[in-house]
Amino acid sequence: MIGDMIARVREEKNVVKSELARRTNINIGHIAHIEKGERNPSHRALKTICRALEIPYQPLMYTYDKVFTEEQKANKMPEHISYNKVLAVSSADSFIDCPLDLPSACLALKINDKSMEPRLEEGTYAFIEFNSPLENKDIGLFEYNGKMLIRRYVVRKDSLVLRADNKEFSDIVLSEKDTYNIVGKIIGTNTGLLF
Repeated sequence: MIGDMIARVREEKNVVKSELARRTNINIGHIAHIEKGERNPSHRALKTICRALEIPYQPLMYTYDKVFTEEQKANKMPEHISYNKVLAVSSADSFIDCPLDLPSACLALKINDKSMEPRLEEGTYAFIEFNSPLENKDIGLFEYNGKMLIRRYVVRKDSLVLRADNKEFSDIVLSEKDTYNIVGKIIGTNTGLLF
């Protein structure tokens, strides 16, 4: 996945591989292997690539050991994983212990509504793994048209849907006009519920 993301950024910024190689002093063949997913860059090389592409390092770092499936690529998921944004938090409650069985958790987010009940109850904490690709029916944290939502990612034959588990909330059928980013995947809760 990290190679897919580097290729995407490079292409969006209109930088050819030879120019990226020149800017980073990394062999063009090595860059090609990284972008094809045949090799992962070292952390040092990734920082150098990010600096050369003028993007933050950490968002791409979260994609380091993840892989897109063919279905995820077909649903254009790589276009909805952010590489140049970080989550803005307006307040923090405190620290919360990270369960040993959730070593990839990046953040514990307090559930502030009933949209995902009974699975995620209001007031509990959901552990999030940033920039993680989602499979059908995974629960994720999304930025959708400027709002942050926790919803189930549902792949239909002809559409993608953000679905609340609580039936009182309407489905969001994603269209080409919608702007959404996948912030991360919900991987567990502080109540011991794992996904």
